[in-house]
Amino acid sequence: MAAGSRPPAAPAPNAAAAPNARTADPCVIVILGGSGDLTRRKLIPAVLNLQAGGFLPRNLAVVGVARSAMSAAQFRDAVRPDEDALSSDGTRAAWADLSERIFYHSMNAQEPDAYTGLSELLARIDTQLGTAGNYLFYFAVSPSFFSPIVQNLAASGLTREERGHHWRRIVIEKPFGHDLSSAIELNQCLRGVVREGQIFRIDHYLGKETVQNLMVFRFGNGLFEPIWNRNYIDHVQITVAEELGVEGRGGYYDGAGAMRDMTPNHIAQLISLVAMEPPISFSADAVRDEQVKLLKSVEPLSPEEVLQYAVRGQYGAGQVDGARVPAYRDEEKVAQGSPTETFVALRLMIDNWRWAGVPIYVRTGKRLPRRVTEIVIQFKHAPATLFQHTSVQRLTTNRLCIHIQPREGITLRFGAKIPGPVVSVGSVEMDFDYADHFGKVPSTGYETLLYEVMIGDATLFQRADMVETGWNMVQPILDVWGALKPRTFPNYVSGTWGPAEADALLEREGRHWDNFGA
Repeated sequence: MAAGSRPPAAPAPNAAAAPNARTADPCVIVILGGSGDLTRRKLIPAVLNLQAGGFLPRNLAVVGVARSAMSAAQFRDAVRPDEDALSSDGTRAAWADLSERIFYHSMNAQEPDAYTGLSELLARIDTQLGTAGNYLFYFAVSPSFFSPIVQNLAASGLTREERGHHWRRIVIEKPFGHDLSSAIELNQCLRGVVREGQIFRIDHYLGKETVQNLMVFRFGNGLFEPIWNRNYIDHVQITVAEELGVEGRGGYYDGAGAMRDMTPNHIAQLISLVAMEPPISFSADAVRDEQVKLLKSVEPLSPEEVLQYAVRGQYGAGQVDGARVPAYRDEEKVAQGSPTETFVALRLMIDNWRWAGVPIYVRTGKRLPRRVTEIVIQFKHAPATLFQHTSVQRLTTNRLCIHIQPREGITLRFGAKIPGPVVSVGSVEMDFDYADHFGKVPSTGYETLLYEVMIGDATLFQRADMVETGWNMVQPILDVWGALKPRTFPNYVSGTWGPAEADALLEREGRHWDNFGA
């Protein structure tokens, strides 16, 4: 996140790039698995928004790569954004311009000999559009293909860089491994053929404006940083909740579960950004050094502590938004009697000076009442001595809520006197909402991340040691859960906030989850 290189909060359609924003480098974006849903729903719309915002150079191209036989024209039609996304003159003009530079190549990416044709296409595009030999390879494929594809790319010479002449970068979607040992093996494979600096492990949560704003909020405001520690904060809550079930992904999800799907990546990233120490600069490695240091400070749970501080759940049948929904075990492609968890709640402790004694509660699950991702900073009670001879029984605690999705913003709760002759305190809130303050602009969450890859800024991407540290945090829990199969599944009704044990996790320490008004 180098100074002067990040785009503004969100590019406005058809707006010229901000004066302090750098235009992305000329390049070819090669989407491996280009015929998939991710390309159509997220990647192409994100490139279009960057184009409309003025952040892309004219000498840029997109190449979709997949096994399906189709022409470039057919591929453009398949990934063309819907009419809502092209509702303004600016976006229509941007699409007309961008679509002329979208190509398609049919090949089996697992066959080494297939890369000759891809190399020839990329060379022609370099000559035709002046893309300078810079290639961004986006792996929109199953994780099982990561290793063979990167090895084939390297063997064909497509990952070879010439310093000062061209760059070659690889973008990999999660999951980064299935457990700690497989994550280490994947990292060794990748770094065996390309440099760590060429690898961009993407986590789309880090494309959210509020997530990026965490560092600005913490380190750019003298009001909050002095109280961001154990002296003032009682505990932290992180909730990543989804209304949806597995939605046709039963085959993948039944082999992963909520812990592997969310905790070592999304949730670990949020924990690190909330709790890390100030970096010496906003350079990529300075920020990521502090994130790794923080994650290494998370105390691993012993087998006995797993039974006490880790809760797993699986949804049964119920109602969500008034509609009847099936139990997890009745979902398509889910094994009968499956022991896979769809809900996780953890109590974690950080063993360092700033956070000693402050619990971090995290939970994530499917078929919960709302789709919401929020971070709650619960401050300690102020001393009530001053109010002991008034009608005030208990002072309102200050609570800071950082809303990540679907609404992006920040809410601060504090106490204020209720008007009248008697001293009585009520709870009031101050709200900051991104859409209200800055206006709503088209965004998929991938715009900033793709832009950062194109300018070579790795701040928002996981380094190899970050991936392994995230897995190391959850591996003791996975080991215990693998040895002790759940006996009570399903143990929460769809449309509720998870199993009763998750509430007890906080209640036995005199706390409760913030269920967002539910």
